[in-house]
This record gives sequence, structure tokens and C-alpha cells, in this order.
Amino acid sequence: MTTYYAQKLAGRRLERCYEVAPPRVRQYLEAEIRQILERIQGAGRVLELGCGYGRIATRLAAPERLVVGIDLATESIGLATTMAGSGHPCRFLLMDAIALAFPDDAFDVVVCVQNGICAFRVDQRLLLAEALRVIRPGGSVLVSAYAERFWSHRLAWFEAQAAEGLVGPIDRERTGNGVITCTDGFRSGQLAPDELRALCADLGVPVNMSEVDGSSLFGEITRPPGWRDAPAGSFRRSQLSTS
Repeated sequence: MTTYYAQKLAGRRLERCYEVAPPRVRQYLEAEIRQILERIQGAGRVLELGCGYGRIATRLAAPERLVVGIDLATESIGLATTMAGSGHPCRFLLMDAIALAFPDDAFDVVVCVQNGICAFRVDQRLLLAEALRVIRPGGSVLVSAYAERFWSHRLAWFEAQAAEGLVGPIDRERTGNGVITCTDGFRSGQLAPDELRALCADLGVPVNMSEVDGSSLFGEITRPPGWRDAPAGSFRRSQLSTS
């Protein structure tokens, strides 16, 4: 799916996806940003995974806060840099979320929202473990996925994108139970609360979950002191060999 976004749904095409969003989806998108802003108060360095064209990152940045956005789509990174302009406290880099080129403890908060934990289509444990690696002890990883009861609004949004030719037609036979599939290979999954709890338990980290706006499952994962030395569950740091 990262290849799909890099090759088919990047830059202006990705921006157009948000322009065609129905009012209820726009409400959801704004609610997530407000939730993030509440959680990053006092944070000086924030990393966003899968930043796209900078829609969220530019809203999070402030004079006292540096926000770094990474993405695998060259076109999106270029558009984000152009739209932010010079002097903006944002930096946009071409980088893989499961192979971050940052040292340990480099950020206060890592943000992976708007269903990024599912949309990247990578090993979710590796994704979260790499995010935890680059935050300081006591720092947070903020993740979100679609709430189950938001299904009809989410489906309507993807139908609007398909009507614009931004993604392929919806594959009706393979769409349902939280998964939207298009005939061109696009697939958008969903993460249930118990699945997020299990991921965090396997990594040995606490998570505080809430539902935002009736549309988003929002998780705040905290890195405890000593996490790198003694992760819990079946996860082993040797699995991070790709990073």
C-alpha cells in the first residue's frame, strides 16, 4: 500500500481526496487534529509518519515546536515543502516509517494518525517499535484508526474518491467488515480496540484509548523507562533488523 500511495495517490491527487471529503468526514479530520494538538502541548520535537502533502504537520507546527514529516511519496514530500514555504517550522523528508534514519530518543512525540497504522500495510509491531525507539522515555506515540460506527461515512468518502478517479471503483464483493477494497488494488483496513491492546501488550508498553468524535479510535502509547532493555511479550528487539 505504501507503493500505491507513492505511485498512484500522491501530491495533488492526494490533496484532491480531502477536497472531495463529505462534511461528516471533514468533521472527523478536524476532530483528529484537535485531539493531537491537545496531546502535544509542551512537546518541542514531533515526528509525523506518513505526512502526505503536509495537511496535518503544518497544523501541528509552532514557533516553539519543530515538526518533521516523513513519507515515501516523492511527489507528496515536494508538495508539502512547497506549501509550507520557507521559514515554516516544518521539515519534510523522504523516509520509510519502519526504517527511520533518526537516532534513539530524538523526538517527544510520534504521530501516526488517520488510520496510518493500517494504511501503511507493514508489520504493525515493527512500525510501533520503530516509533517507540525514536521517542524519549516518557514520550508518546499517537495512533488512530477508524471507529467501527464511522463505517457508512468512511465508505461514502471512498465512493466519492472513486467517482473522481482518484482510486479504482469499489469492489463490492470484497468490501465489508471494516475493509474497503478497490478494483485497482487499493485496500483500507481497520484496527479494533482489542487488536491495538494486543499490539501494545506484545511490545510491553501501556496504551490509553478513546473514541474521538464517534469516528476515530485514538490511542496514546507511552514509552516507559527501560523499555528498550526489557520489552514484554513475544516481541524481540532483534525483529528491528530492518531499521
